[in-house]
Amino acid sequence: MPGPMTARLWGLLVALSLAWGTSFLTMAVALRGFPPFTIVFARTAMAALVLGAACIALGLGLPRGRRAWLACAGMGLLNSAVPFTLIVLGLQFIPSGLAAVVNAATPVCAVLCAHWLADDERLTPNRLAGAITGVAGVAILIGPATFDLGPGKEGGGAEALGIALCLGACLSYGLSGVWSRRVKRAGLAPLPAATGQCAMAALIMLPLALAFEHPWALPMPPAEAVVALVVLGLVATALAYALYYAILAGAGATNTMLVTLLVPVSALLLGWLLLDEALAARHLLGMAVIGTGLVLIDGRLFRRASAAG
Repeated sequence: MPGPMTARLWGLLVALSLAWGTSFLTMAVALRGFPPFTIVFARTAMAALVLGAACIALGLGLPRGRRAWLACAGMGLLNSAVPFTLIVLGLQFIPSGLAAVVNAATPVCAVLCAHWLADDERLTPNRLAGAITGVAGVAILIGPATFDLGPGKEGGGAEALGIALCLGACLSYGLSGVWSRRVKRAGLAPLPAATGQCAMAALIMLPLALAFEHPWALPMPPAEAVVALVVLGLVATALAYALYYAILAGAGATNTMLVTLLVPVSALLLGWLLLDEALAARHLLGMAVIGTGLVLIDGRLFRRASAAG
């Protein structure tokens, strides 16, 4: 069974949301100079190199044995290669902010996949209510106009396709939460596990990029696309997955997926702090509703109230 969400784990979860909060914007900018498969290969390859060097420098070693690499391969497929590809494809049809909002459906997929496919994270009323409340909060953040995909709206079909692709990524993330139990059973520490996942994802994406996009024949990308790709690889992938596996080891897969409720909040706050973007009343209301969802999933306040009663 997963452990409780301690103050340290909540701090790591917020840090992870900030790291992943940059990913949708940097993917969108990287698309100005690189095709989708190449972006996913480059971000995972960079992350694997940085994380591998960190493992060696810290004396942790790399994953060893068939069991460990099988666990990493599944995570590389379900938690990196497939969702990263679906999201970057979706970003060709919808804005990065909307993609981040749609990604907040991940906790619902996670709790349902864990309930149906695993035996150690059963669906409880507070988890389901919290996940649905969190997604409602994210919908409030973005506002109803963004989801107006009616027949009279120009580009509505393309936006619907972009949303569908990002929802596919949510399902893949939910399935990866079930597969992640193999990482724990293989005895992998967080940093080697993150290294193995990124390395296997890069190996999965390399033949796709070579076969379909011929990266050697691409024109010189603009500087902003190169910078975005580097930030995507080092911050939103290498740093993010080091944090992800640290949370996963202590809190379990379903709790770790709560980060996707915080990512849209992080994106909005970063825009407010760094770009002087205004926060509307719906943003504050949405953040409050998301906070309520997190409290419901955490459950400690209700347990304490029940004990006091």
